[in-house]
Amino acid sequence: MRIVIVGAGIVGVTTAYELALEGHEVTVYERRGSVASEGSFANAGLLAPGLVAPLAAPGMAWKLLSPWSATAARLRPGGLDALAQLPWLWRWWRACGARVHTPNRAAMHRLAQLSATRMQELTRSLHLEYEQTPGVVTLLRSERELKAAQPGLALLRDWGVPHHLVDAARCRELEPGLNESTPLHAAIHLPQDGVGNCRQCAHLLKTEAQRLGARFRFDTAVRALQTGTPPTVALDNGISVPCDAIVVCAGVGARRLLADVGLRLPLAAVHGISITAPLRHLDGLHAPGPRAALVDERHQVAITRLGQRVRVAGGAQIGGSPTQPAPAALRRLYQVLDDWFPGAVLARDAQHWKGAQPMLPDGPPVLGESGVPGVWLNLGHGASGWALACGSARVLAERLAGREAPLDTAGLTVARLRT
Repeated sequence: MRIVIVGAGIVGVTTAYELALEGHEVTVYERRGSVASEGSFANAGLLAPGLVAPLAAPGMAWKLLSPWSATAARLRPGGLDALAQLPWLWRWWRACGARVHTPNRAAMHRLAQLSATRMQELTRSLHLEYEQTPGVVTLLRSERELKAAQPGLALLRDWGVPHHLVDAARCRELEPGLNESTPLHAAIHLPQDGVGNCRQCAHLLKTEAQRLGARFRFDTAVRALQTGTPPTVALDNGISVPCDAIVVCAGVGARRLLADVGLRLPLAAVHGISITAPLRHLDGLHAPGPRAALVDERHQVAITRLGQRVRVAGGAQIGGSPTQPAPAALRRLYQVLDDWFPGAVLARDAQHWKGAQPMLPDGPPVLGESGVPGVWLNLGHGASGWALACGSARVLAERLAGREAPLDTAGLTVARLRT
């Protein structure tokens, strides 16, 4: 089949690889000049299925509005322009209840597990060499946080996710660089999860897809989708490209493309931010930063080791500048880093990033048939794109071939958004 993919983030690249592996004639159109240039560019890098969860969760709606929970709120309005997203926020609010959250988290976990398995297979079989480190530790500063973590621990047990609840002393053995002055009550250690450089992996998989015959067309925006026999993509340069199937893996711009063919998805840009800085090396001493990946549960901030750099990522902002992180948000990331690893990085050489991560209000992405003839969907992964990409691509490839998906797709199809 001749297949056109719209978008070359990590989801688009993995989809291109899987479809080329199936023997399809694949062409990818990307408006940027390279792969992984937007929401995949500088994410936290966590590959931890047990931590993948919808942004819509019990208690989160209250945190959005409460002035007393500003440091812990995971979704923040970015200014008055966030008012334009009130319909999306209303649907997000309704999805925060346990009745909706519980099956959604289970669906995302199934997909994340499949994705982790597929990522390991590809890394091994293709000899992919990118920055990666095993081990994830969630830091619990207080007894109260440990108590709040109990439902999550119960899910890890139910799902069979290898994990250990450790005390502060054992945690400091796992991460000896942790600041002794910062209170630490306990931690959750996920030894089989880890961190990887999403952008590096995207470039490697692009090369592998090209070896299989896939073509990437950068600096080329898709202006419109046209249904019919055959379906067609209209490019900004005036060229129309006929094909047998269109797979939409684009960012928030996919909302307009799909609306033009009669499919209205409640897709919004939720922005994440990160700081990436080189480690400070002291003569004769080990670098003082993290060994692998940590998550500060109170602030919902990840601190990850990527080679000789540290990345600090967190926050979820709807509205506001699409590229400039708010100073208060950056200060929060620096403060969390300083809490745990004071003086560990060369802050003067830090790079700041803010990227739009297209998200559906209830959390899971949409995979498979769109209901529009010739148009397929693999989008809406939000901040979990890296953790879900390989599994999502494999599901899409199987469904497009007319085969059963390799997992239960309940809660992952477009049908749920029509109810």
